[in-house]
Amino acid sequence: MALDFESGDPGTTRETLTVSLLNRAVAGLLARGFPLVRVRGEVSGFTRAASGHWYFALKDDNAQARCVMFRSRNLLAGRAPRDGDAVEVRAQVTLYEPRGEYQLTIEALRPAGQGRLYEEFVRLRERLGAEGLFDDVRKRVLPSMPSTIGIVTSLQAAALRDVVTTLRRRAPYCRIVVYPVPVQGEGAGRVIASMLARASVRAEVEVLLLVRGGGSIEDLWSFNDETLARAIRASGIPVVVGVGHESDFTIADFAADLRAPTPTAAAEIVAPDCAALAHAVDGRVDRLRNALRGRAGSWSQRLDYAYRALLAPRAPLAGLRARIAQLILRASRVLAQQSSTGRLQLGACRDRLRRNRPDVAGATRALREQIVSLGKTSHVVAQRGRGQLERLRAELSHLDPQAVLKRGYSIVRDTNGQLVSGAGQLHIGQAVDLVLAEGGAQARVESLRQATKPNDS
Repeated sequence: MALDFESGDPGTTRETLTVSLLNRAVAGLLARGFPLVRVRGEVSGFTRAASGHWYFALKDDNAQARCVMFRSRNLLAGRAPRDGDAVEVRAQVTLYEPRGEYQLTIEALRPAGQGRLYEEFVRLRERLGAEGLFDDVRKRVLPSMPSTIGIVTSLQAAALRDVVTTLRRRAPYCRIVVYPVPVQGEGAGRVIASMLARASVRAEVEVLLLVRGGGSIEDLWSFNDETLARAIRASGIPVVVGVGHESDFTIADFAADLRAPTPTAAAEIVAPDCAALAHAVDGRVDRLRNALRGRAGSWSQRLDYAYRALLAPRAPLAGLRARIAQLILRASRVLAQQSSTGRLQLGACRDRLRRNRPDVAGATRALREQIVSLGKTSHVVAQRGRGQLERLRAELSHLDPQAVLKRGYSIVRDTNGQLVSGAGQLHIGQAVDLVLAEGGAQARVESLRQATKPNDS
């Protein structure tokens, strides 16, 4: 049976609409017919687009509605919802024209049934923030390599096992002290605050980890306690808070010296990885060993240059030493001769004394004169010998190559170690070694000048 498009009710329009026009008309009707509405439901299929927009569905036991929350609005919502979260939204009912699907364009979102707690959380955060309790200048610096770490949590918490496992893996050298507390329920916040104060008094750890796994806002409400926040700031030991998941925020997070996104992350923050530390130490040892080898090689080379520089001056020094020994021998002979003459004169005086006994006084005087004369002669001889010795020493010092070098001269050798005494032994670009009074240097010949003879006129 054929369908007659021309038949129908008298009031039916004969205009044919395109799908686009139809969807646009329906979108207009929805916008005019539904002002902002409040809807409660459970989040399902949550996704975050690359643009930052949120897409999910709100559902109850019997139906669901697609939702979009644009980035400009979801930045004000705080943490993103997760599948299964019960939420309340304020939204505009719209139509997504390309697909002809109606959706909720969300303006605001908050946990369902938790509006009062959330508002209380915001008020407390703003009041304590206005007091300066969360200011960065009040944060304590964490120890870089703590040897003792305290964990404040429940003994039954899964977070305790995660933290201990992480610490044992990354820093087995650390001692762990557990301070057991309830982490949820009535009065748990005050109990935790009391335990933090006790740990501060005992002062047996270098840093405290306040940790707990994730949960609802009611489960985490103990960490929104004002007493706990003030106890964290009053602690004499730095406190790291790792409560819930990365998107969970509590008052304790703001009061902590450092917030960790999870309990495991808190353990990783305070305990440097021992394997990484060992690798860093090995690298520094290698660099130190290489530096010492390079320095030892440099000093060995300098010692070799110094040894080569001393080879030539040794021959003149040996000759000077032989001359000094000869002069000392001659001086000794002169002194011995003078002493022998004095003894002969003294013996003659004694003989005359024996022959001329009556003239004892004269003999005594003569003897004394001889003794005085002998002493003067010995002194003169000694002075003469010392003068000769000093002259010889002066001559020797003039011949000392080191003294010559100290006056600004240098010894030039070619690369074979041969002494260079004239420009004729060199050529342009040749490398030479310079021996200085202190150390040495290498140089390269850039120009040559022949020696000029003095003018005979």
